[in-house]
Amino acid sequence: MGPPRWPTNLAKAMFETLTDRFDQIFTRLKGRARLGDAEVDEVLREIRVALLEGDVALEVARDLIERIRARCSGAELSKSLTPAQQVIKVVNEELTQTLGGETFALRYASVPPTVILLAGLQGSGKTTAAAKLALWFKQQGRHPLLVGADLQRPAAVEQLRVLGREVGVAVFSEASDPVTVAKRGVAEAVRVGRDVVIVDTAGRITIDESLMAEVSSIRDSIAPNYTFLVIDAMTGQDAVQTARAFHAALELDAVILSKIDGDARGGAAISVKSVVGRPIAFVSTGERVADFESFHPDRMAGRILGMGDVLSLIERAESVYDEETATAAMESLRQGRFTFEDFLEQLQQMKKMGPLQSVLSMMPGLPKEMKNATIEDRDVARIEAIIRAMTPEERMNPGLIDGSRRLRIANGSGTSTTQINNLLKQFKEMQKMMRSSVMAAGLARAAKGRKKKGGRVTPSSK
Repeated sequence: MGPPRWPTNLAKAMFETLTDRFDQIFTRLKGRARLGDAEVDEVLREIRVALLEGDVALEVARDLIERIRARCSGAELSKSLTPAQQVIKVVNEELTQTLGGETFALRYASVPPTVILLAGLQGSGKTTAAAKLALWFKQQGRHPLLVGADLQRPAAVEQLRVLGREVGVAVFSEASDPVTVAKRGVAEAVRVGRDVVIVDTAGRITIDESLMAEVSSIRDSIAPNYTFLVIDAMTGQDAVQTARAFHAALELDAVILSKIDGDARGGAAISVKSVVGRPIAFVSTGERVADFESFHPDRMAGRILGMGDVLSLIERAESVYDEETATAAMESLRQGRFTFEDFLEQLQQMKKMGPLQSVLSMMPGLPKEMKNATIEDRDVARIEAIIRAMTPEERMNPGLIDGSRRLRIANGSGTSTTQINNLLKQFKEMQKMMRSSVMAAGLARAAKGRKKKGGRVTPSSK
């Protein structure tokens, strides 16, 4: 095996099904000189099929299609954009609204602690989400306390303690009853000066009266500032029905969507806001405790439509990159340089950002076969070995690498000259892509700065 392969047995990623279908639809649109009513109807039929195949609820798909149809009128399509650009613009804006429109903004209690109650079915990833949420609060400069009120499932509290140690957050629990544990947990947070409390409650395999009665009693006893429901994205439309049932009993504030890295369709994410009337606040994007982020409807819409997500990529990079290293890399790219030395450093930094598949999916303008690639750890290790077998001059100027140098590098890295040739060819393409990504990142940062300067405040659900 050579340097990264772009295989056909693609790893599943959230919205993979939808993204592929939208890519096919928009590619066909690019050849159209105009869009009349008949052409619009044809496109909307294809989009409707794509949404339903993506496990989007029927009523949500129908509403989204009608909103797109209303905007794709003759008057709106007479502007200067091409037909494909106009349709993509409308679909992107309407999909953003379906996903929630604005990013959920959590407001802290005026008198600490801010109390968060987590509810959900057994197996939804609720306990793991509690620890991930605690880490997220720590990254915001807060001091959370985890409360283990799931006394139903064996070893649930111990699992929370293990995760708490991993994220560096204390866990409170005791062998009494869930309501008492929750109340005393909040009191303990006040006593030790914690400003956020996250209460993990018990789940059941299915929704039943005892589950709802227990979590309702906990809610009544601690009066949480927010009640979040954790739902498993992999359960598709069942997740939406679960959210509907919990909202009827608890009056939810928002949803945390777990396991989105395992769902290729993504229908639950698109449907939940419209069906339940509550936004998605956070998404769990992988197995690591750091794989957790705020849900941004506009960014997610862009990713579904294959447009990338530069802002999320920037934020993820900022959270792990060494500032000095990042500054040096950006300066090198601005000057039109991207060498194997830079690439080696970027590989080390990117590995801290989580699965490379997830990072690639956020890059705008990247070829589809690269975005869909499965890059294994051994492939990255092989690339590193090849680069380390180069001389400093060869890393700075790959044009020096002739036939005899390739043979020497192959022998020094335990690879073949064919693998060296493949890497050199792919690196040349990557140089072009990195330059365009820097330009996109600069534009995104400028846009982000203008929003902050404008003082726009994202409304909360509270």
